[in-house]
Amino acid sequence: MNTTTTTTTLDLGRQSLVSRRAPLDWLFAALVIGGAVYAFRRYGVAMDGYEKGILAGAVPALIALGWFWGPLRLLAAGVGAASLLAINLYARTTDSFGADLAAGSQVFLLKYLLSSQSAFLWMGTLFWMSTLFYWIGFFSRGPAVAGAPAGDAAGLRIGSRLAWAAVFMALTGTMVRWYESHQMGPMIGHIPVSNLYEVFVLFCWLTTLFYLYYEAHYKTRALGPFVMLIISAAVGFLAWYIFAREAHEIQPLLPALQSWWMKLHVPANFIGYGTFALAAMVALACLLKTSTPRHLWQGLVGVPGGVLVLMGAYALLGAPDDQMQTALFKGARMIGGTAAFFAVMISLRNPINARTPSLELMDDLMYKAIAVGFAFFTIATVLGAFWAAEAWGGYWSWDPKETWALIVWLNYAAWLHMRLMKGLRGNASAWWSLGGLVITTFAFLGVNMFLSGLHSYGAL
Repeated sequence: MNTTTTTTTLDLGRQSLVSRRAPLDWLFAALVIGGAVYAFRRYGVAMDGYEKGILAGAVPALIALGWFWGPLRLLAAGVGAASLLAINLYARTTDSFGADLAAGSQVFLLKYLLSSQSAFLWMGTLFWMSTLFYWIGFFSRGPAVAGAPAGDAAGLRIGSRLAWAAVFMALTGTMVRWYESHQMGPMIGHIPVSNLYEVFVLFCWLTTLFYLYYEAHYKTRALGPFVMLIISAAVGFLAWYIFAREAHEIQPLLPALQSWWMKLHVPANFIGYGTFALAAMVALACLLKTSTPRHLWQGLVGVPGGVLVLMGAYALLGAPDDQMQTALFKGARMIGGTAAFFAVMISLRNPINARTPSLELMDDLMYKAIAVGFAFFTIATVLGAFWAAEAWGGYWSWDPKETWALIVWLNYAAWLHMRLMKGLRGNASAWWSLGGLVITTFAFLGVNMFLSGLHSYGAL
């Protein structure tokens, strides 16, 4: 009798999910719904049924995310306001098709801040500044003391805020680029996730957002210096890609990319890539703490060296000479830079280890990042199969990109299996995660550099 009474009392006193919402939560929900209604009314004529369905589904998803993690509400509202401002500035000058982008880009705010290219340049600058301040703050911060709360140096806080600012500029640039593409002519407009330039921007802000969530969840900024290094490397690639290929120019989509599957497959895929990269950088922090310098050198030089040997073997097997020589040169340069970076990390091993979080925290973060990434990568693979069936008439063709995507999937499936079934922890877990970054990078970039096939986000 007492048990029943107690249970009933507890059930009656428990607040529902809806009743726990604060007024700001409901204001955010109203803004999202209002924005969706505005988009339907203004752009609905240009949308097909699938795009309308995606927009309708994005509304509850964005509201749920904003309720789950408060900072996303301010980010979403800010990006929406900045994007609408840019669109209205562009719309002041028109040509025979739509907004006159050339004339519009002479407006001060568009030219120096809100056009997609300006926003992406700000994104890159802010990411580099964030990385710099994270490292300044990291070494300004006193050594971590077991059992005591970790204090954050000013540099770490500035680095975190700069990372948020960079994400804001990346998302604003993405939304504005989407609008710009629709103003260039029929059949040109598309969501900007269709080529190597655009997906690198996607990788940067998605990876950073996941890191910022984990930063808040674990209440430590001490891993920011490591994670932001991979973001800065991606920004460096983008800078080179713009200079070498003029990749920032908006181009019409290839026929195979003119599919609504792209709008789902690519973001899901890059959630996987981003969280796998995040886990690998956390794994590096773990290995610096648990491995001897000798073992670090053996692993961190041996793995890239093995990749270079495989590349050379591939060249000997009859790859096109010019293409392979160029690719080998690029690969050797990348490996040399990676080795130099790890040499610095190993030389600073002791002061770094004194400031990184506990191994238990880093191990848990690495596991959660890989688990999230694996779930989304699995979804992306299934969606990719449907897309392939629509574009090429078959769900799977053993194209090099598909094959390496399967290798990535099997690698992390095995990692999770060993973690959950065999209790994989420590050095083996971290080395495996760091090696997974090599496999994932090859699947993402190496296939474009060394192999030819149906899939390509852009020439290298």
